[in-house]
Amino acid sequence: MDSKLLVICLLTAGINLIGALAYAARIAGVRTGRIAMSFALFNILVLVSRTANGFLGPFLAKRIEDRLADGGGEALLGDFRLVLASASIAVFVGILLVPTGQRLFAEAIGYFQRSRSTAKLLIHSVTPGGLSAIRHSVTLPSLANLRTFRSLQGIGWGVLLANVVAQALLSVGVLASLYAGYLNPEFRVTASQLSAVINGVATILLFALIDPQISVMTDDVVEGRVDAALFRRAIVWISISRLAGTLLAQALFLPSAMAIAWVAARV
Repeated sequence: MDSKLLVICLLTAGINLIGALAYAARIAGVRTGRIAMSFALFNILVLVSRTANGFLGPFLAKRIEDRLADGGGEALLGDFRLVLASASIAVFVGILLVPTGQRLFAEAIGYFQRSRSTAKLLIHSVTPGGLSAIRHSVTLPSLANLRTFRSLQGIGWGVLLANVVAQALLSVGVLASLYAGYLNPEFRVTASQLSAVINGVATILLFALIDPQISVMTDDVVEGRVDAALFRRAIVWISISRLAGTLLAQALFLPSAMAIAWVAARV
């Protein structure tokens, strides 16, 4: 793995780690009772993740151009597989860090309530006091909590399957479109633009099927109809379905790229 591919993999990992930890903000909101603030933090993290994803496309496109220039186009498939693998690894790490994330978000929510400033919150995170809070928040899931995930409660299989599909599409959208441009160079620009269609479908699934379910569960916890532990379990199951989506993306990548190349030649 050369340095440029390493940067792409690290950027991909960072994007997916942020996305996996974003759900911990919902848990922190339930713990602190600051639901609106937790949703604001969640939206900030999603925005950061989506913005960083915008930088990923040009890096990948340049990778294709470099490979084509030096005659190493056949190695692109392996490169893209590594990028997808880095996403899966990051999501897995994010699942393990959910307890850490919820504690950090609870600290962030408490500090923001006192300072009422996002800038002060960011500055505080790199001060000795902020770094100390981060250090004391680091923890791994306990064995007792892991045993409770043997049974699926609090969220339906339909929602989880929809999230698997949505996350697979988000993971494969940009990559497959760019690789389709390599497979069909004559319509490279058209193929790259089709990624917006794939990401749009995935976004609709997320905001129409998954987010409303989480919001309803959040309201149920606040009103006392659902136990907070059950809500945490549901969030972790959603994170696990995200991991499954990144793994499914490995299987969908090449067929998707070939389909996009075919569509690009006929639109």
